[in-house]
Amino acid sequence: MVLLRKLILISIFTCTIIFPQEKVRIMTYNLLRYPQAQASSREPRFKQIIEHVNPDILIVQEITSPSGVTSFQNNVLGGKYKAGTFIDGYDMDNALFYKDSLFTFLSNVPIPTQLRDISIFTLVHNFAKDTIIIHSAHLKAGSGSSEEQRRLNEVNQLRLRTDQYKSNTCYILVGDLNLYTSEEPAYQRLMDQTKSGYFLDPLNRPGSWGNNPNFADIHTQSTRVESLPDGGSSGGLDDRFDFILISQGIKDSGRVTYLEGSYTSFGNDGSHFNKSINTAPYNVIGISMANALYLASDHLPVFADFEFEILTDINERIENPVEFYLFQNYPNPFNPETIINFSFNAKSGIFSGRQFVSLKVFDILGREISVLVNGILTPGTHSVKFDGTGLSSGVYFYALSVNGSVLTRKMQLIR
Repeated sequence: MVLLRKLILISIFTCTIIFPQEKVRIMTYNLLRYPQAQASSREPRFKQIIEHVNPDILIVQEITSPSGVTSFQNNVLGGKYKAGTFIDGYDMDNALFYKDSLFTFLSNVPIPTQLRDISIFTLVHNFAKDTIIIHSAHLKAGSGSSEEQRRLNEVNQLRLRTDQYKSNTCYILVGDLNLYTSEEPAYQRLMDQTKSGYFLDPLNRPGSWGNNPNFADIHTQSTRVESLPDGGSSGGLDDRFDFILISQGIKDSGRVTYLEGSYTSFGNDGSHFNKSINTAPYNVIGISMANALYLASDHLPVFADFEFEILTDINERIENPVEFYLFQNYPNPFNPETIINFSFNAKSGIFSGRQFVSLKVFDILGREISVLVNGILTPGTHSVKFDGTGLSSGVYFYALSVNGSVLTRKMQLIR
């Protein structure tokens, strides 16, 4: 107890910093006029796909109504994800689902265009405290100069917003962009670096993507040769319509970092050019998943992984600090409840196997206020709620002890 109080008082004045990483998977998926188009038969397919990919944030296009958001959340996601605010605009719209254990949803701001709104979704990582801005677009479909001009007009509206961001802002663009070539004006405008709000393509493979076997491994539309009752496009995989683009702030490996090589057109093995995705052989997925992708939508989902840098204060040197994390409580400041997360791994050494864990709350004088955990726990990430009802406003400390090593952090209660 004396040691804990000393550590808490010392932590007011000094700390050492390490930067553990939290990997986050972001996925985009065109759902093909959901829920109007054969929804009940496609929902089990969507569920199979999403459970396999296991994204932390899922952004979808072609949601047709608020009831569609609710149906998808309940019938496909099974309550494992929260839904961001949905704005029901003209035609079909974007929706976002997220794991609230990792993120807090802040806002959805629409960018009106001549056809479909572009959505600006903003979320904050619960532990890293960094904000990520996700733009979701479904640009005008069709080939020819007039359709290219309409896509350019839509992108110009997007750039009016992103050019206002600071150069180190972490933002991405996802969605069905309906682009046939990197030479198209809309793509060039997205990449235009004359102002700060430009995007970067993680694949960096310029060329004419449409109906070109040289890009067979990144095509995302269409998953089927035949026409199905859901009314989706046919003809087989021959277009790269679905994208994840990143900002320079992410490229520069700041607090949010794109993981090189993680960009994936899910289910595409490069051997299905102008074929249905469920045509044998299956080099990266099995027949069951191939059939799910074939029946769920005329688009393949695309995902990429990102790392969020988590700032951790360590007030006592431990033998293997990367094995042992105490995260900042969230929300902070709080009133009257907050969540405290901590983790320890099961690798060899002092943190192998089950451990005796103590998590206690102290006031500014080091007096014990509450015992949140005091017993044997299995390795992994744990979450505990602290209720400050009855306490006065001020700074408090929480101390985690695992196998004799102690970490502390401070939090603030505001009435």
